[in-house]
Order: sequence, then C-alpha cells, then structure tokens
Amino acid sequence: MSVEQFKIPDTDTPKALIYCRVSSARQVEEGHGLDSQATRCREYAERKGYEVIKVFHERGVSGGLMDRPSFNELIAFIKAMRREGIIVIIDDISRFARDIESHWTLRRTLKDLGGKLESPSITFGEDSDSVLIENLLASVSQHQRQKNREQTTNRMRARTMNGYWCFPAPPGFRYERVAGHGKLLVRDEPLATIIAEALEGFACGRFASQSEVKSYLESEPAFASRFPNGFVRYEEVIRLLSRPHYAGYIEVPAWGITLRKGQHDGLISLDTYTRVQDRIREGARVAARADINEDFPLRGFALCGDCDHPLTSCWSKSKTGKKHPYYMCFHKGCSSYRKSIRRDVIEGEFAVLLNDITPSPAKLSIAKRMFSAAWNERQDRARENAALYASKIKELDTQVEALLSRLMEADTSTVIKAYEKKIGQIEQEKLLLAEKAEQTGKPKATFEQMFELAIRFPASLWKVWETGRFDLQRLVLRLAFKDRLAYCRETGFRTPEVSFLFKVLRGESMPDCKMAEEVGFEPTVRFHARRFSRPVHSTTLPLLRVWTSLIGRM
Repeated sequence: MSVEQFKIPDTDTPKALIYCRVSSARQVEEGHGLDSQATRCREYAERKGYEVIKVFHERGVSGGLMDRPSFNELIAFIKAMRREGIIVIIDDISRFARDIESHWTLRRTLKDLGGKLESPSITFGEDSDSVLIENLLASVSQHQRQKNREQTTNRMRARTMNGYWCFPAPPGFRYERVAGHGKLLVRDEPLATIIAEALEGFACGRFASQSEVKSYLESEPAFASRFPNGFVRYEEVIRLLSRPHYAGYIEVPAWGITLRKGQHDGLISLDTYTRVQDRIREGARVAARADINEDFPLRGFALCGDCDHPLTSCWSKSKTGKKHPYYMCFHKGCSSYRKSIRRDVIEGEFAVLLNDITPSPAKLSIAKRMFSAAWNERQDRARENAALYASKIKELDTQVEALLSRLMEADTSTVIKAYEKKIGQIEQEKLLLAEKAEQTGKPKATFEQMFELAIRFPASLWKVWETGRFDLQRLVLRLAFKDRLAYCRETGFRTPEVSFLFKVLRGESMPDCKMAEEVGFEPTVRFHARRFSRPVHSTTLPLLRVWTSLIGRM
C-alpha cells in the first residue's frame, strides 16, 4: 500500500515504523525471526504510546549491505510523509546493521529525513557516552558477523578436505541425507544419465565438438527444460565438461584444496574425465554449421562424383507452390554444376549402401567367438597390470619426495611455482593410476552384455539411420565410413571406404595367408632352433586387440 493510499490520522500520538531483518533465505522459510522481531517492537511501541503505521520486513539480506529493498522502501515512505519526528523501531542493533560503516550511513540517512531510531534493547543518544556505547555494540555486531563467516568457511573447508561437496549440487546430482555422511551428493535422474552419456560421447569422439554436445543436450527434454526455450548456452556445456564432480572427485582452488577423491559416486571414470579435458585443450570447439540441418543429413558428407566437392542442398518450389528437396553441386566449372539430384533418390541409394556394409549374422557369430577369446586373455593380463600400476605409484611417490626436498631449498617464487605445478600433475597421475588399479580386472558387466552393447550399432545401421534423429544419423556417417562418399548422378555411390570396425567384421582386415616358396625366399640359410626364456607373445591379432580395447572402454 503506497503512502498516498495510506491515510495517516492527524493526531498528536507519535507515529512509528517497524523495521525487521533476517539475513538468510532459510530463516525466512523455516524460522519465525521476522514475526518475533515485529511482536517485540509492537510491545515496545505500545509501552511508549506510539502508533505503529507500517511494518517493513527485510527478507534474506545481509547486515553488511547498505542497499536494501525494504529499507529503501522505508526511506521513500518517510520522504513521502513529509513529517518530522517519525520513529523507526528495531528489535536490536544487530538487526539494523552488522557493519560499522553501514550502521552510521543508515543512521545519518534517517537523521537527515527527521527520523529517530529507537530499540527496546538500547537507547540511542547524541552525547559522547551514548555514541561510544553505540559504536561498541555496532563493532561487536560486525565482529560476530565476520566471526560467523570465518567459522562457516573453516567448517566448509574442513568438510571439503574430507571429500564432501559443500556448495550447490551440480546438475545431475542432488543432496540426500545418508547415514554416516550427512548430506551427500547422489544421482539425480534422468539428468545424471543424460550428462553421463554426453561426457562419454565427447570423450570417445561420438560428439566431435562441443556444439554437438550442445545439440544432444537440447534434444533431451529433461535437460533442455531447465533453460528458456530449451536453448542450452555454450557456457553451460563447458561447465559440464570441466566439472570433476562427475568423475567422483572434487577440488576448490580458491581454498587451496587440490583434486581429491570425493565421498560421492561419480557418473564417469577419472580416465574418461581426463580424456574430456585433453579434448578440450586440443580445441574441440568447432561451431555447428548453420547450413547442415535435419532435412539433409548427407549434406557436407556426400561429394560430387565429377569434381569431389561437397554437395549442397535446398528446397525448390514448383509452379504449384509445393516444395521439393534436392541435392546439387554448386562448384563452378563442374560438369554437374547446378544439376539437381532428388533427395529420395540419393538417400534411397544410401540406404542400400548401409544394408550392403552391415555384417551378416554369420560374421557377427564368428566375431563373437574371437572377441570372447580376446576378452579372456585381457582378463588374465589385467591382474598383471594391477601390479604394474602399484609399482608405478611407488615410483611417483619417490618423485614427489624428491621434488618436495628441492622445494624446501628453493628461494625464488618462479621455481617454487614450477615445483608445485609438477607435484600437482604427479598427484593427479597417481589418482588416475589408483583408479585404474582398482578397476582393473573388474569389468562393468559380463562379456555377453558388453558384446551385445558394442555390436548393437554395427548390426543395425539402417535401423539407427531410420530413427530420423539427426545426431544419430551423423554418428552413423562418422563411425561407418572412413571418408566422405562420392556420388555420381549416373552410377550412384562409388565404392566406399568403410571404417576399421566394419573391415574387421567383414573380414577385410585379414590378409590372405600363403606358404612361402622353398626356393628364392631370403635368406636361404637354415637357422638352428633356439630356446627363449621369455614368455610367448600374444597370438591375438593386433587389429583384434585394438577393437577389444574399444569394447573395454564402453
């Protein structure tokens, strides 16, 4: 209610305003501090014979600030009244301000407007003794505020050093009370699964750039609904990719807290997080091209068979006003310049091409047996690798001790910073090795489950393409083919260069085995048999070992 609408009775009774303040949103939602302050101030006004005109509530504003919404409203109210001797009642001096400078600034503002500050807890006066007491109380109030902040910061820092995150939960997590931990970060579905897929996809190259991660997040309604119009900013993408919380780790550089294992469970592994950071440093920040859209998924990937330049695309309007989609070559000098290709023709032939490169069930069955043997061999080697990781960690500990001894002898800031940076890098490497040692020999699932998950994509290329999801269609192009496809208007697609994965599944990577000729094979000297004490090398084909490692990362 404004001052114009609020009619003040013209009586000789002193008029008073009540000002109440709490400093946190939690006090506003859960406490009754504002009501208690107002009740005490009303009791004081009644005892003094004042008529309370209005009560001003300051909700969730620190006592160290001078710019306060409700106090500004109170000042405007007094100005509009144009009346001397208005009394402003506060419950306690700490409710007025918790900073000496703010206290006296607000006091002078009231005095200049003819207002008078009173409280049931203290008598405000202009004599030297009253001013001294007021200064002491304001100073104590400021000290309490600063001490509370220091204590809160120290407790939060100590809890963070123990592996607990003490700030607002990152997207994909929420706080939940857990026995023995207090409030702990736990998965917040479905955001947790969406963010984990985005991070895994960026780490393994499924998303070639941050713009593709952005497009994926915008395609997920549960994530995009958090933003106006479903538009995800690039700043949010880089924050998601850079947070160690998703690997189960935390760090607060401002408090001197380096990267360390958190008490919460991560969404991805530390190895995946490290690969994400490496990709960011490499500069995987290519912006999404505006001329590639869902209407023409082959645009930029299909090449003109006459000039090897990328085909462009457009919608052409007929005389009847109906629009028709076409691909065409716009490279001047090409014999197919501005000659259109109907979209259904080129994409129909592409569908046939996908069916041709899709491995048959018989080939998949053979591949499963081969991968099963490689899986068993990999499990045997994993136990040996665990011991190697432990040995490497000991070597890194020795390096850290050596660097620390040199750090104690260093006398220049540049050398000290260099040593501290190197020690930080070694500590992060130790964390990575410790996680690998813990996870080595402990697959996320059985071989059958992992194989079915890994083979689902190459076994159903056309089904993935037919979904119509633009990000999946671009994924098919990137993973199924080694290079872009040349298309000739007369003969269709040329023989494509498929990726390594499909070469393995089709048997193309296996060279023909032939016996060497007895005569003419150099050298012709007969070698004597020798006994080797070294263990026999793995008989697994190198190409198969690479593919097996890919499965292990999924």
